[in-house]
Amino acid sequence: MASQTYPYYLANRAVQANTDLEVEDKHSGKLAYRVAKAGAEALEEAIGAADRAAGAMAAYPSHRRRDVLLHCVEQFEARRDELVEVLVVEGGKVIKDARGEVQRLIDTFQIAAEEATRVGGEVLPMDIAERTEGWMGMTKKVPIGPVSLITPFNFPYNLVAHKVAPAIAAGCPFVLKPADKTPVGALLIGEILAETDLPEGAFSILPLDVEDAAPLTEDDRLKLLSFTGSDKIGWMLKSKAGKKPVVMELGGNAACLVDADADLDDAVDRLVFGAFYQSGQSCISVQRVQVHEAIYEELKSKLIQAVEALKSGDPRDPETFIGPLITEQDAERVVEWIEEAVAGGATVLTGGQREDRIVRPTILENVPKDVRLYRNEVFGPAVLLEPFSDFDQALETINDSRYGLQAGLFVRDIGKIRKAWDRLEVGGVIINDVPSFRVDHMPYGGVKDSGLGREGIRYAIEDMTEIRLLAIRGV
Repeated sequence: MASQTYPYYLANRAVQANTDLEVEDKHSGKLAYRVAKAGAEALEEAIGAADRAAGAMAAYPSHRRRDVLLHCVEQFEARRDELVEVLVVEGGKVIKDARGEVQRLIDTFQIAAEEATRVGGEVLPMDIAERTEGWMGMTKKVPIGPVSLITPFNFPYNLVAHKVAPAIAAGCPFVLKPADKTPVGALLIGEILAETDLPEGAFSILPLDVEDAAPLTEDDRLKLLSFTGSDKIGWMLKSKAGKKPVVMELGGNAACLVDADADLDDAVDRLVFGAFYQSGQSCISVQRVQVHEAIYEELKSKLIQAVEALKSGDPRDPETFIGPLITEQDAERVVEWIEEAVAGGATVLTGGQREDRIVRPTILENVPKDVRLYRNEVFGPAVLLEPFSDFDQALETINDSRYGLQAGLFVRDIGKIRKAWDRLEVGGVIINDVPSFRVDHMPYGGVKDSGLGREGIRYAIEDMTEIRLLAIRGV
């Protein structure tokens, strides 16, 4: 059974400075854990330690970086049940989803371990002109230096892993601010990292109040900011980051298209997952569905039937599919957006009710394009259906969004697939599945208000390293 109190980690060491941050069980609402909260002085010390550790981390051999990551993999495996329990409690994640996220945590660190010894360079031909005959050119990738990492509540292990693991693989010291609603997962990762021989100052994991966190963005000793969260906060942080590069994954209102020749049963099964997995609290959750008019009524009927069979309730029950939203205020907001859509002419086909933090999975049609449920990221269990007749127009409808993270299409025509890949303004096009699909080594990120840059271990390592050229003149 997990401890009920947790320290923060400052320069690789556990510090039980206080128990000021209270973390509640998201299903019962009762106090579950007490966590040490860091302040401005601790953050200053962490940044200083990371700055001093930069040389040691850059010199830390790649095989030792790999071994640190593999130690984490081994400990995650050994502590799998504990990790699942913490995720169910602090995140309200249903147990099946919690088990899946712990496996992805393991997978992500495993991928990073493999990439740690592959951070290479290239030989550059230099004899492109008579004047450069006899020259030799080579490049290598070097760590960018200390990095700051800020993560959201919805994937307390895997979104942390996608920042921490590549930082270690690249040789970058890091200071991490986990979400205050779900800090324990990151602190468990810190507990395991503290068992390794990483150089002193290589990592700090600090739950912080927002008013104390500005140096993560503004301090020039930190050479890169990696942020996952809302677009409003992300773009504000970028404006304050100064010279440092910023990588941001900022969410979306992902669209999915179901063409006339799709396998309907398969599409319905995947739409249920894509829209309502984790109660819709995923940035690539299906929010808008374009359905060819020839199959619209049949798909609608099958989808309603499937959604009404989903069980809501206690996330510890293996049969539960819909668990609580992260706060009751978020549940109230989702229902408010649904009611606004209905007032504008939308029809609720099923769902829409709320009990405490649980919102029944909701399907709507005829949703006006000017309401929040259509234009913004709902981050809850609600999906909108729209019929289409023209494929090109459907692609334009998908693009009619300030977001562009991923899109999914159930389509068999290779010409349509190529057209979608060419025209859709998104970071990833997923064919014959929902936009919620992600494999942890693939490039992942968006365009427009969905962010800048790409995660996925190898791609994150590229952001966390710089190219250094060696040019040698033969004599």
